[in-house]
Amino acid sequence: MLSQEALQQIDREVAKYPAGRQQSAVMAALRIAQVEKGWLSRETIAYVAEYLDMPAVAAYEVASFYNMYDLEPVGRHKITVCTNLPCALSGGVHAADYLKEKLGIGFNETTADGKYTLKEGECMGACGDAPVLLVNNHHMCSWMTKEKIDQMLADLESK
Repeated sequence: MLSQEALQQIDREVAKYPAGRQQSAVMAALRIAQVEKGWLSRETIAYVAEYLDMPAVAAYEVASFYNMYDLEPVGRHKITVCTNLPCALSGGVHAADYLKEKLGIGFNETTADGKYTLKEGECMGACGDAPVLLVNNHHMCSWMTKEKIDQMLADLESK
C-alpha cells in the first residue's frame, strides 16, 4: 500500500519513541502517507494503523481531527486561509474572498482542472503576519495582499 521509501521514513519516525510506543509516530506516519498518496483514504489510514500496531479507528480519529490531513482528494495545490479572529480582523476574510473570486471556487472545493483546493483553516500561530495562507500544508505565506496572492498563484502555476 505504501512504498518501501515511505515505510523507511515511517520507521525513522517510529525509532524516535521507546519500544512498544510506535503508535506515537501516527501523526508523522499519516503525513508521510499523505505526501505519497496525495490524500488519506480509509484504506490508507487503516494500513498505517496496522503498520503501527494500533486500532484503525484511533488513527482515523487523529486524521479526522487535524485539518492538515485530507480525507478526500484535493487539488495539486491546497491553499488554506486562516479566518480566525486576528486574521479575520487583519484581512483574512478579504483574502479568502479574493481567492474565491480568482479561483472560482468556495471553501472545500477544487477547481475543475484539479489544480487548486481552497480550505478554511484554524489559527496557524502567525497572527502578527495576518492575513496568513498555508500552501500544501508546508509553506506559510504572510501579509497576503491581493498583489501577493496574485504573485503566489503565478508562482504555483509555474510548478
